[in-house]
Amino acid sequence: MSRLKIILLVLGVSLGLVYAEENVESVTEQDIIATLANNSESFVEAESAPASTIVKKAPEPLVIGLALGGGAAKGFAHIGVIKALEENHIKAQVITGTSAGSLVGSLYAYGYTPEQLQKISYQMDELNLADFTFSRDGVIKGTRLQQFVDARVKNTPLQKLRTKFTAVATDLDSGQSIGFNNGDTGIAVRASCSIPNVFMPVQMNNHRYVDGGLSAPVPVTYAKKAGANFIIAVDISAKPEQGRSGYLSNFDQTINILSVKLLAEQLKQADVVIHPDITTLSSFSFDKKQEAIDIGYKAAMAQMPIIKQKIAQWQKLHNN
Repeated sequence: MSRLKIILLVLGVSLGLVYAEENVESVTEQDIIATLANNSESFVEAESAPASTIVKKAPEPLVIGLALGGGAAKGFAHIGVIKALEENHIKAQVITGTSAGSLVGSLYAYGYTPEQLQKISYQMDELNLADFTFSRDGVIKGTRLQQFVDARVKNTPLQKLRTKFTAVATDLDSGQSIGFNNGDTGIAVRASCSIPNVFMPVQMNNHRYVDGGLSAPVPVTYAKKAGANFIIAVDISAKPEQGRSGYLSNFDQTINILSVKLLAEQLKQADVVIHPDITTLSSFSFDKKQEAIDIGYKAAMAQMPIIKQKIAQWQKLHNN
């Protein structure tokens, strides 16, 4: 038998054409070659078929978070920032606030417009929000502030506010920050705003809570926890103008110094940081509300091109 016949015979056996030794001669070379040709076509078809179907990833929705920092009366600047964002059709789906940021943030989360927030701000001053007392734990109870907030949000609990909201406070005994997103809105804001030795600590569940600025000056991480994937932070912690003195100015600066490291840790996690130039204001400038609002508006508008650019970049990166 020739070498070609032997090769064809082996191929024939593998193809099932040769099933017994006695039938070897009955299979012709032409039969084997024809079968090989037919099978090779099927092999090509099989190889050309895709191994698997490619599933296109669904677009990731943009969830904007607004993290509002603390600063007492300087917090009116947050209203100006919100006004600028709304005018440019940038609406937060998640809001977090520390101290003054929790006060403005809770009202915004309830559904008030920037114009309405501005009107409400004129009702806020030391006299109608402060209920003075004689206590070694503080000189202001904070009950009036709690009642003020509850009245404005019509006693709506945190979990039922129109926009997802978290008020951040500090556990006085452990030093840990805590985010309130469930329960009474007024008491959560009161806890977040309770400056140590000025406000009495808020007692809840056997814990004492004070100002959130001591643990999370601008609560960016809480915005992330609540589901935001693009975060705009507003930092109003800039120190007062050099040369100011007195108890209130010194106290203001002391808080800023204590929170420098914590502030940096929070801000580096934000996509955009707005720094209103509030150096002409102090934490107790309740008589300069409109000035603070205007400063916040100006700062946000100055960064609007960058904010829009970064939002566009985020959408392109996550939806292509």
